[in-house]
Amino acid sequence: MTVAMPVQSAPRAGTTPIDTRAGRPVLDVVIPVYNEETDLEPCIRRLHAHMSATLPYRFRITVADNASTDTTLEVAERLAREFDEVEVHHLDEKGRGRALKAVWSTSDAPVVAYMDVDLSTDLAALAPLVAPLLSGHSDLAIGSRLAKGARVVRGPKRELISRCYNLILRGTLAARFSDAQCGFKAIRADVARQLLPLVEDTGWFFDTELLVLAQRAGLRTHEVPVDWIDDPDSSVNIVATATADLKGVARMIRAFATGSLPISELRAQLGREPIGVSTPGVPPKLATQLVRFAAVGAGSTLAYLLLFLVLRLGMGAQAANFLALAITAVGNTAVNRRVTFGIRGCSRVARHQFEGLIVFGLGLVLTSGSLALIPATSVALEVTVLVPANLATTILRFVLLRGWVFHPRRQGDPVQGQSS
Repeated sequence: MTVAMPVQSAPRAGTTPIDTRAGRPVLDVVIPVYNEETDLEPCIRRLHAHMSATLPYRFRITVADNASTDTTLEVAERLAREFDEVEVHHLDEKGRGRALKAVWSTSDAPVVAYMDVDLSTDLAALAPLVAPLLSGHSDLAIGSRLAKGARVVRGPKRELISRCYNLILRGTLAARFSDAQCGFKAIRADVARQLLPLVEDTGWFFDTELLVLAQRAGLRTHEVPVDWIDDPDSSVNIVATATADLKGVARMIRAFATGSLPISELRAQLGREPIGVSTPGVPPKLATQLVRFAAVGAGSTLAYLLLFLVLRLGMGAQAANFLALAITAVGNTAVNRRVTFGIRGCSRVARHQFEGLIVFGLGLVLTSGSLALIPATSVALEVTVLVPANLATTILRFVLLRGWVFHPRRQGDPVQGQSS
């Protein structure tokens, strides 16, 4: 489905400082909530106290009630009567993404943000999060639990899922941000008004979709390492969320492949001007290619296994293997094209992906054949067999990518790796 671009009514965003002396609120922090009657009040009181003590400009806290069925809305309205800086926005439907889009689209603050009601992220990171947006240095800012300097307390299960998910994003969508789903983000409102009409997801994938679109549009995302403590009482359904996220990734891959998202127009309207430096290069040497391919392969293998395990919950082993391998194969080809073999630009992308799918077919024969040799009685046994089969597929993939798909003589350009 082709999405129409919003009418451009402002100059290119993201480079002018924001006047913090204006009479309106400079920052609007949204707290999306659904049935949070217990946690909402201490959250708002703590956040209001912190912002009052540390921010030298006007602010607003907006409670976005996602069709709560308990007394959350009443609590929010009572807090709004007590604090001038607190407002309430009620929605009749659930969805974190839906709530953020509704409030961000109508806010009069030049910078809009959100954080989770549990305040898992240390509020000391709020001012560093917003500062680069106010100065014009960046267009978006995210708290990251995976960036260097972050301090995180959470269980190994959530840690593994988080890292694997971000590896999937790097492999399939070439994401350059480190943490897509930390509930601590901010964006310049002028940028948000251009991006939000293109964001389809209304749930947990909203963050990822927004960040990927911003990256493709040529915007700058600033990352702030945060101190983060996991909420043991979180009601998030990990399996359902992971499944929805993977569907979102597949939808975006399809949209980019078919050209249904107007990225070129978006980049022309919002993207920052190129810095005017072009550095010609040559294909990396074999040793460098091996190291880079191994790193990409390790990430792809982890992403593949996570996908397989998630998909295996709702389908057979062969179907789960096919889908997991197909998704990671597309991402693996894209990342290796740029990182391992130093090929940039859009020239021959379709041919490279087509030939990469042929290589994928050979890998599918290896992994599916391995599965066919064992009885379908144990997921653990399936994974045990798939690991060496996937390793063999990885070796075969490197040989074919280097000697065929990305061989220098087949590119037709005098110099590979030239920036575009």
